[in-house]
Amino acid sequence: MSSVYAVLGPDAGVTSTGAHQVGIDFSGHRGLVREVGGRARRYDAEPGAVYVTGPSPISWLEVRDPTEALEIYPDRALVDRLAGGSGAAEVRPSFAEPDGVVFAVASRLRRAHLAGAHLAGAHLADGALTDIEASTLAHRLAGHLLHRYGDGPGPRRGQAGELPPGAVDVVTEYTRAHLASQITLDRLAAAVHLSPFHFARSFRATTGLTPHAFVTEQRLMIARDRLLREDASVTGVALEVGFSNISHFRRVFRRRYGLAPGELRRA
Repeated sequence: MSSVYAVLGPDAGVTSTGAHQVGIDFSGHRGLVREVGGRARRYDAEPGAVYVTGPSPISWLEVRDPTEALEIYPDRALVDRLAGGSGAAEVRPSFAEPDGVVFAVASRLRRAHLAGAHLAGAHLADGALTDIEASTLAHRLAGHLLHRYGDGPGPRRGQAGELPPGAVDVVTEYTRAHLASQITLDRLAAAVHLSPFHFARSFRATTGLTPHAFVTEQRLMIARDRLLREDASVTGVALEVGFSNISHFRRVFRRRYGLAPGELRRA
């Protein structure tokens, strides 16, 4: 598995996402034009939209907003091996759909890409991936792709200890619907009908992130989108995404993006 992380400005030209890739757009877009197989469509995409390409690449036209995106190239040999080694493993395309497992994997890879970088004086080397962690992420992603998008032979069940299919998406929906509220482990567990202990253990086994880290990533991503798109104050945005302590919000935001919220908006 390999990945490419990019932060790009608006682009009136044409860019592309290749075949057999998994991409996640951490930034929201309005009036985005996507062309697949000669058919173009204009639409709005929320932050965190996931794109899974099959044999046809995606062309992007009239990208009017800044983009923060990560493209993942799954290990095709690993995907085939997990599918039983038939050589017929394929995944169906999916465009701009939420996918909590891909979001979690991409969030961890994003942090790895920024490891060692100096952004506005902030050193982010603690995000480096170990070899075993990278291998675990590759297996987690390949298994998830076959399970959720597979058109050919592949695993029908998740690994022991993982959440049932669709549970992470339920957690994502709950988180986004209650951003400004207090989100507790008990409430997340109740949303998928599990005990808090079982949920916390299974959630990490499924996504590689703790529930707290997952919710924080969602909150920061949406805060970034609102800061760039809306005129609300930094304090207003912090409260909208569930940070009642504004100083804490600024610290966490700077640690994640390398810029304070106000600096990001000016930049």
